[in-house]
Amino acid sequence: MKVAVIIPNWNGASLLPTCLDSLRAQTLMPADILVVDNASTDDSVEITRRNYPEVRLISMPTNRLFAGAVNEGIHHTDADLIALLNNDTEADSLWLAEICRALDNRPEAGFAASKMLLFDRRNVINSAGDFYRVDGVPGNRGVWEEDTGQYDQEGHVFGACAGAAAYRRSMLSDIGLFDEDFVAYAEDVDLSFRAQLAGYRCVFVPTAIVYHRLSATGGGDVASYYCGRNFIGILAKDMPGPLLRKHWRRIIAAQLAFSWESILHIGESAARARLRGQLAGLLQLPCALSKRRAAQQTRRVGLDYVESILSRPSNTRARKTQIERPGY
Repeated sequence: MKVAVIIPNWNGASLLPTCLDSLRAQTLMPADILVVDNASTDDSVEITRRNYPEVRLISMPTNRLFAGAVNEGIHHTDADLIALLNNDTEADSLWLAEICRALDNRPEAGFAASKMLLFDRRNVINSAGDFYRVDGVPGNRGVWEEDTGQYDQEGHVFGACAGAAAYRRSMLSDIGLFDEDFVAYAEDVDLSFRAQLAGYRCVFVPTAIVYHRLSATGGGDVASYYCGRNFIGILAKDMPGPLLRKHWRRIIAAQLAFSWESILHIGESAARARLRGQLAGLLQLPCALSKRRAAQQTRRVGLDYVESILSRPSNTRARKTQIERPGY
């Protein structure tokens, strides 16, 4: 299986060496390493060219943010497995080998999630795979928890944080790439949902460990805005109609709770950005709904299965107003 690692980058000159050095130390070397540079204004391009000749550098004329950069990278490789890595990460030496082992052993899985730990507190979990709740709220399993082995069981989860994930090309060819209308933040949730609807499982691989600096090149107001907007878009595009009708009260309650929390913290820029994002999500419902038919037509699983992979609000932690997701 030919493997490519794609790293989207924007002004990550101080971050890329740690990330790329960790790829050099992999026990299973990828066939292709691509850095897709989103029109950086720092020394990212020069550092990559000078110090990492094995890396293919794709320089974008403009900043297409996360989804656009990753899609461009996928178009530039013919690898069977597309692994994504944030530029503000350090991969354990066994990371790629463990991802490949798990997917080789699980033909039903179309993609894989890593165990992401905080870079500066390596006993604290950033993500043990993604969950998605019946009220339309996504999040990272285990976020902020001390890693005591509670997520050391390999198995199926709803989805993968794209800051350290791997996707079979065959799956992407079937369901499509990242939706660039989501721009950045939660575009990986949309991809996970579409994959699940089409019958592709996600395997969480606890032995595939990546250390994450937490949105060193993203986050803050931008994350708050796009999460506020995109959570609504995912509901409109991906949630099957019968489940929307069944859980509409919970969905509305969750959105109102986000709004109320933002109003309570209206003095903070991230809270105001969240409110603007929610408004933008409502205004862009026609765009999301126009894609709904395509997303639902790929569904090959029953409603019972879809509901079984969705979490309940009582046993999962929602993302807060300022949301940390992959940088761009």
